[in-house]
Amino acid sequence: MAPEYCYFNNFFATGSCEGQKVVDGETMPLVLEPADPAKNDVVSLVAALREDKEWFDGLITKHSAVLLRGFDVRNAVSFNDVVEAFEWADIRYVGPAPRTHVHKRVWTANEGPLSDFIYFHHEMVLMKEFPKKVVLFCEVPPPEGGETPFVPSFKVTEKMVEEFPAEVEEIEKRGLKYTFCAPGRNNSTSMRGRGWEDAFATADKQLAQIRARALGMEIEWLEDGGAKTILGPRPLTRVFEGRKERRMWFNTIVGMHGKEQSSATMADGTELPLKFVKRCEEIIEEESIQFKWQKGDVAFFDNWALLHGRRPSLPPRKVLVATCK
Repeated sequence: MAPEYCYFNNFFATGSCEGQKVVDGETMPLVLEPADPAKNDVVSLVAALREDKEWFDGLITKHSAVLLRGFDVRNAVSFNDVVEAFEWADIRYVGPAPRTHVHKRVWTANEGPLSDFIYFHHEMVLMKEFPKKVVLFCEVPPPEGGETPFVPSFKVTEKMVEEFPAEVEEIEKRGLKYTFCAPGRNNSTSMRGRGWEDAFATADKQLAQIRARALGMEIEWLEDGGAKTILGPRPLTRVFEGRKERRMWFNTIVGMHGKEQSSATMADGTELPLKFVKRCEEIIEEESIQFKWQKGDVAFFDNWALLHGRRPSLPPRKVLVATCK
């Protein structure tokens, strides 16, 4: 049976994908396909996005995740053309993930081993400035696994407040502090292997310290040439304009608590209750949504509203990313 399409305009039609869910009446991800399969070229796609960019931007805010599927987006150049159609300001990635610049605004996604699970996070959640949107492009879909699961952040907050009301209130009041130890040089064998020299774009420790403070962190230098970054206080949740007053779970306590390279505590150094962290991890997984990547897919994530991660996969897998204000 042919699928039932809803035509947004003369160019886009709604589709569906495996794993799609409806959350509070909103389809996640919203799948948009060519209304006319014969007009799936990048030039036509970019023209359509430029013409209706405010409408498309509104779809990202409404649905949190929008997936373009069935268009002839082939490589970093055509992906960059799609991203630049919106004229969103670029924001440089700051964080522990090893990445390589590919073309203009396009970078590789985390280059850590594909066998590793990258835990759910809001992109650059600990920085003073973070992206509003994360745009992903699948150039080579993995033969197995490798999904980019995402989680409606407000659903995590709802459940945590329901199950741990006193703890959420206390942590919200005190704030959070994080530490992370980075090597001096990049280590591509680790999903958190980006060296501080690359992260701060300098080998000068004094200049790195200045740049770190501008990002809202302090540095302690380690004997092995690495750096320990200290960030805090940071909030547990945040509310962003235009997101229905939803309280987003805007932290990374599960990803950093009790790890070899990192820690997460209350801002005064008080340890977080282990059951609180473990249950949070379970809830995030319970609320996760994922789809199988297809070649040419372009996914737009509202970084204010979604946590995202990466499932382990078999090689090859090539997903590129652009981060936007």
